[in-house]
Amino acid sequence: MLRSALKVLARDDVEEALALCAQDPVANLFVAARLRALKGDPRRHGGEIWGWYESGAMRAACWSGANLVPVNANEQAVEAFAYRARRSGRQCSSIVGPAHMVLGLWQHLQASWGPARDIRANQPLMAMSTPPTVESDLLVRRSQMSELELLVPACVAMFTEEVGYSPVAADGGAVYRAQVSGLVASGRSFVRMDETESGPVVVFKAELGSVVPEAVQVQGVWVNPRYRGQGVAAPAMASLVETVQREVAPIVSLYVNGYNTRAIRAYERVGFQTVGTYATILF
Repeated sequence: MLRSALKVLARDDVEEALALCAQDPVANLFVAARLRALKGDPRRHGGEIWGWYESGAMRAACWSGANLVPVNANEQAVEAFAYRARRSGRQCSSIVGPAHMVLGLWQHLQASWGPARDIRANQPLMAMSTPPTVESDLLVRRSQMSELELLVPACVAMFTEEVGYSPVAADGGAVYRAQVSGLVASGRSFVRMDETESGPVVVFKAELGSVVPEAVQVQGVWVNPRYRGQGVAAPAMASLVETVQREVAPIVSLYVNGYNTRAIRAYERVGFQTVGTYATILF
């Protein structure tokens, strides 16, 4: 019964799936962005989206690509998605999303997918739709293509620090550099530079990951270790939030590891509030 209730979504299913995501637009932002990509060009969205139906209506969904990301999944939907994922074999580098759904999926998958490299069960999901409550750093701006030679190493440092391995190990960095370049070219990369005796350095950087008209999810927030503890993060994030709210979407969101109390305090100073809990299973 569970198998027959699940199908791979096509362009004609997008509106129903987007309505499902709209029940919690911040928690479901990643999948909503992928659905919009599917609607625009089915060949370029980089994975597939599963819909779980009950009484003829879509009740849950799950993105399956580089990440496995559930939406609105109850216990039955989680079991159905896990069954499909087991049959397909692990193709993702992480399971991420609302904590109770992610941990439920992992309960079903861990025996066949093997041990996880890391389980982050408590990641506050934070969002804000009001103006920042601290003064903005006016030096934060969109990155420029001419800054790639400085920006890419900063992005690599952030990724390695956050995920635990270098994103350039497999191919020397060509794919990752192209990803960073694409974010810069699309205006989704933000940076704060400082001029030093040895030349310009990246002080702060962040990117806009998932973007829909209603909301944006910020990713890759990083402060150069040389500048940590100097009050850089909150004013820099305030500047990013102001720009995004003015030019992109009214709600700015992000999620952060629960043990990263320094970052959580900085985001709270800016005006972010916790609106849910994410979890991430890393492979």
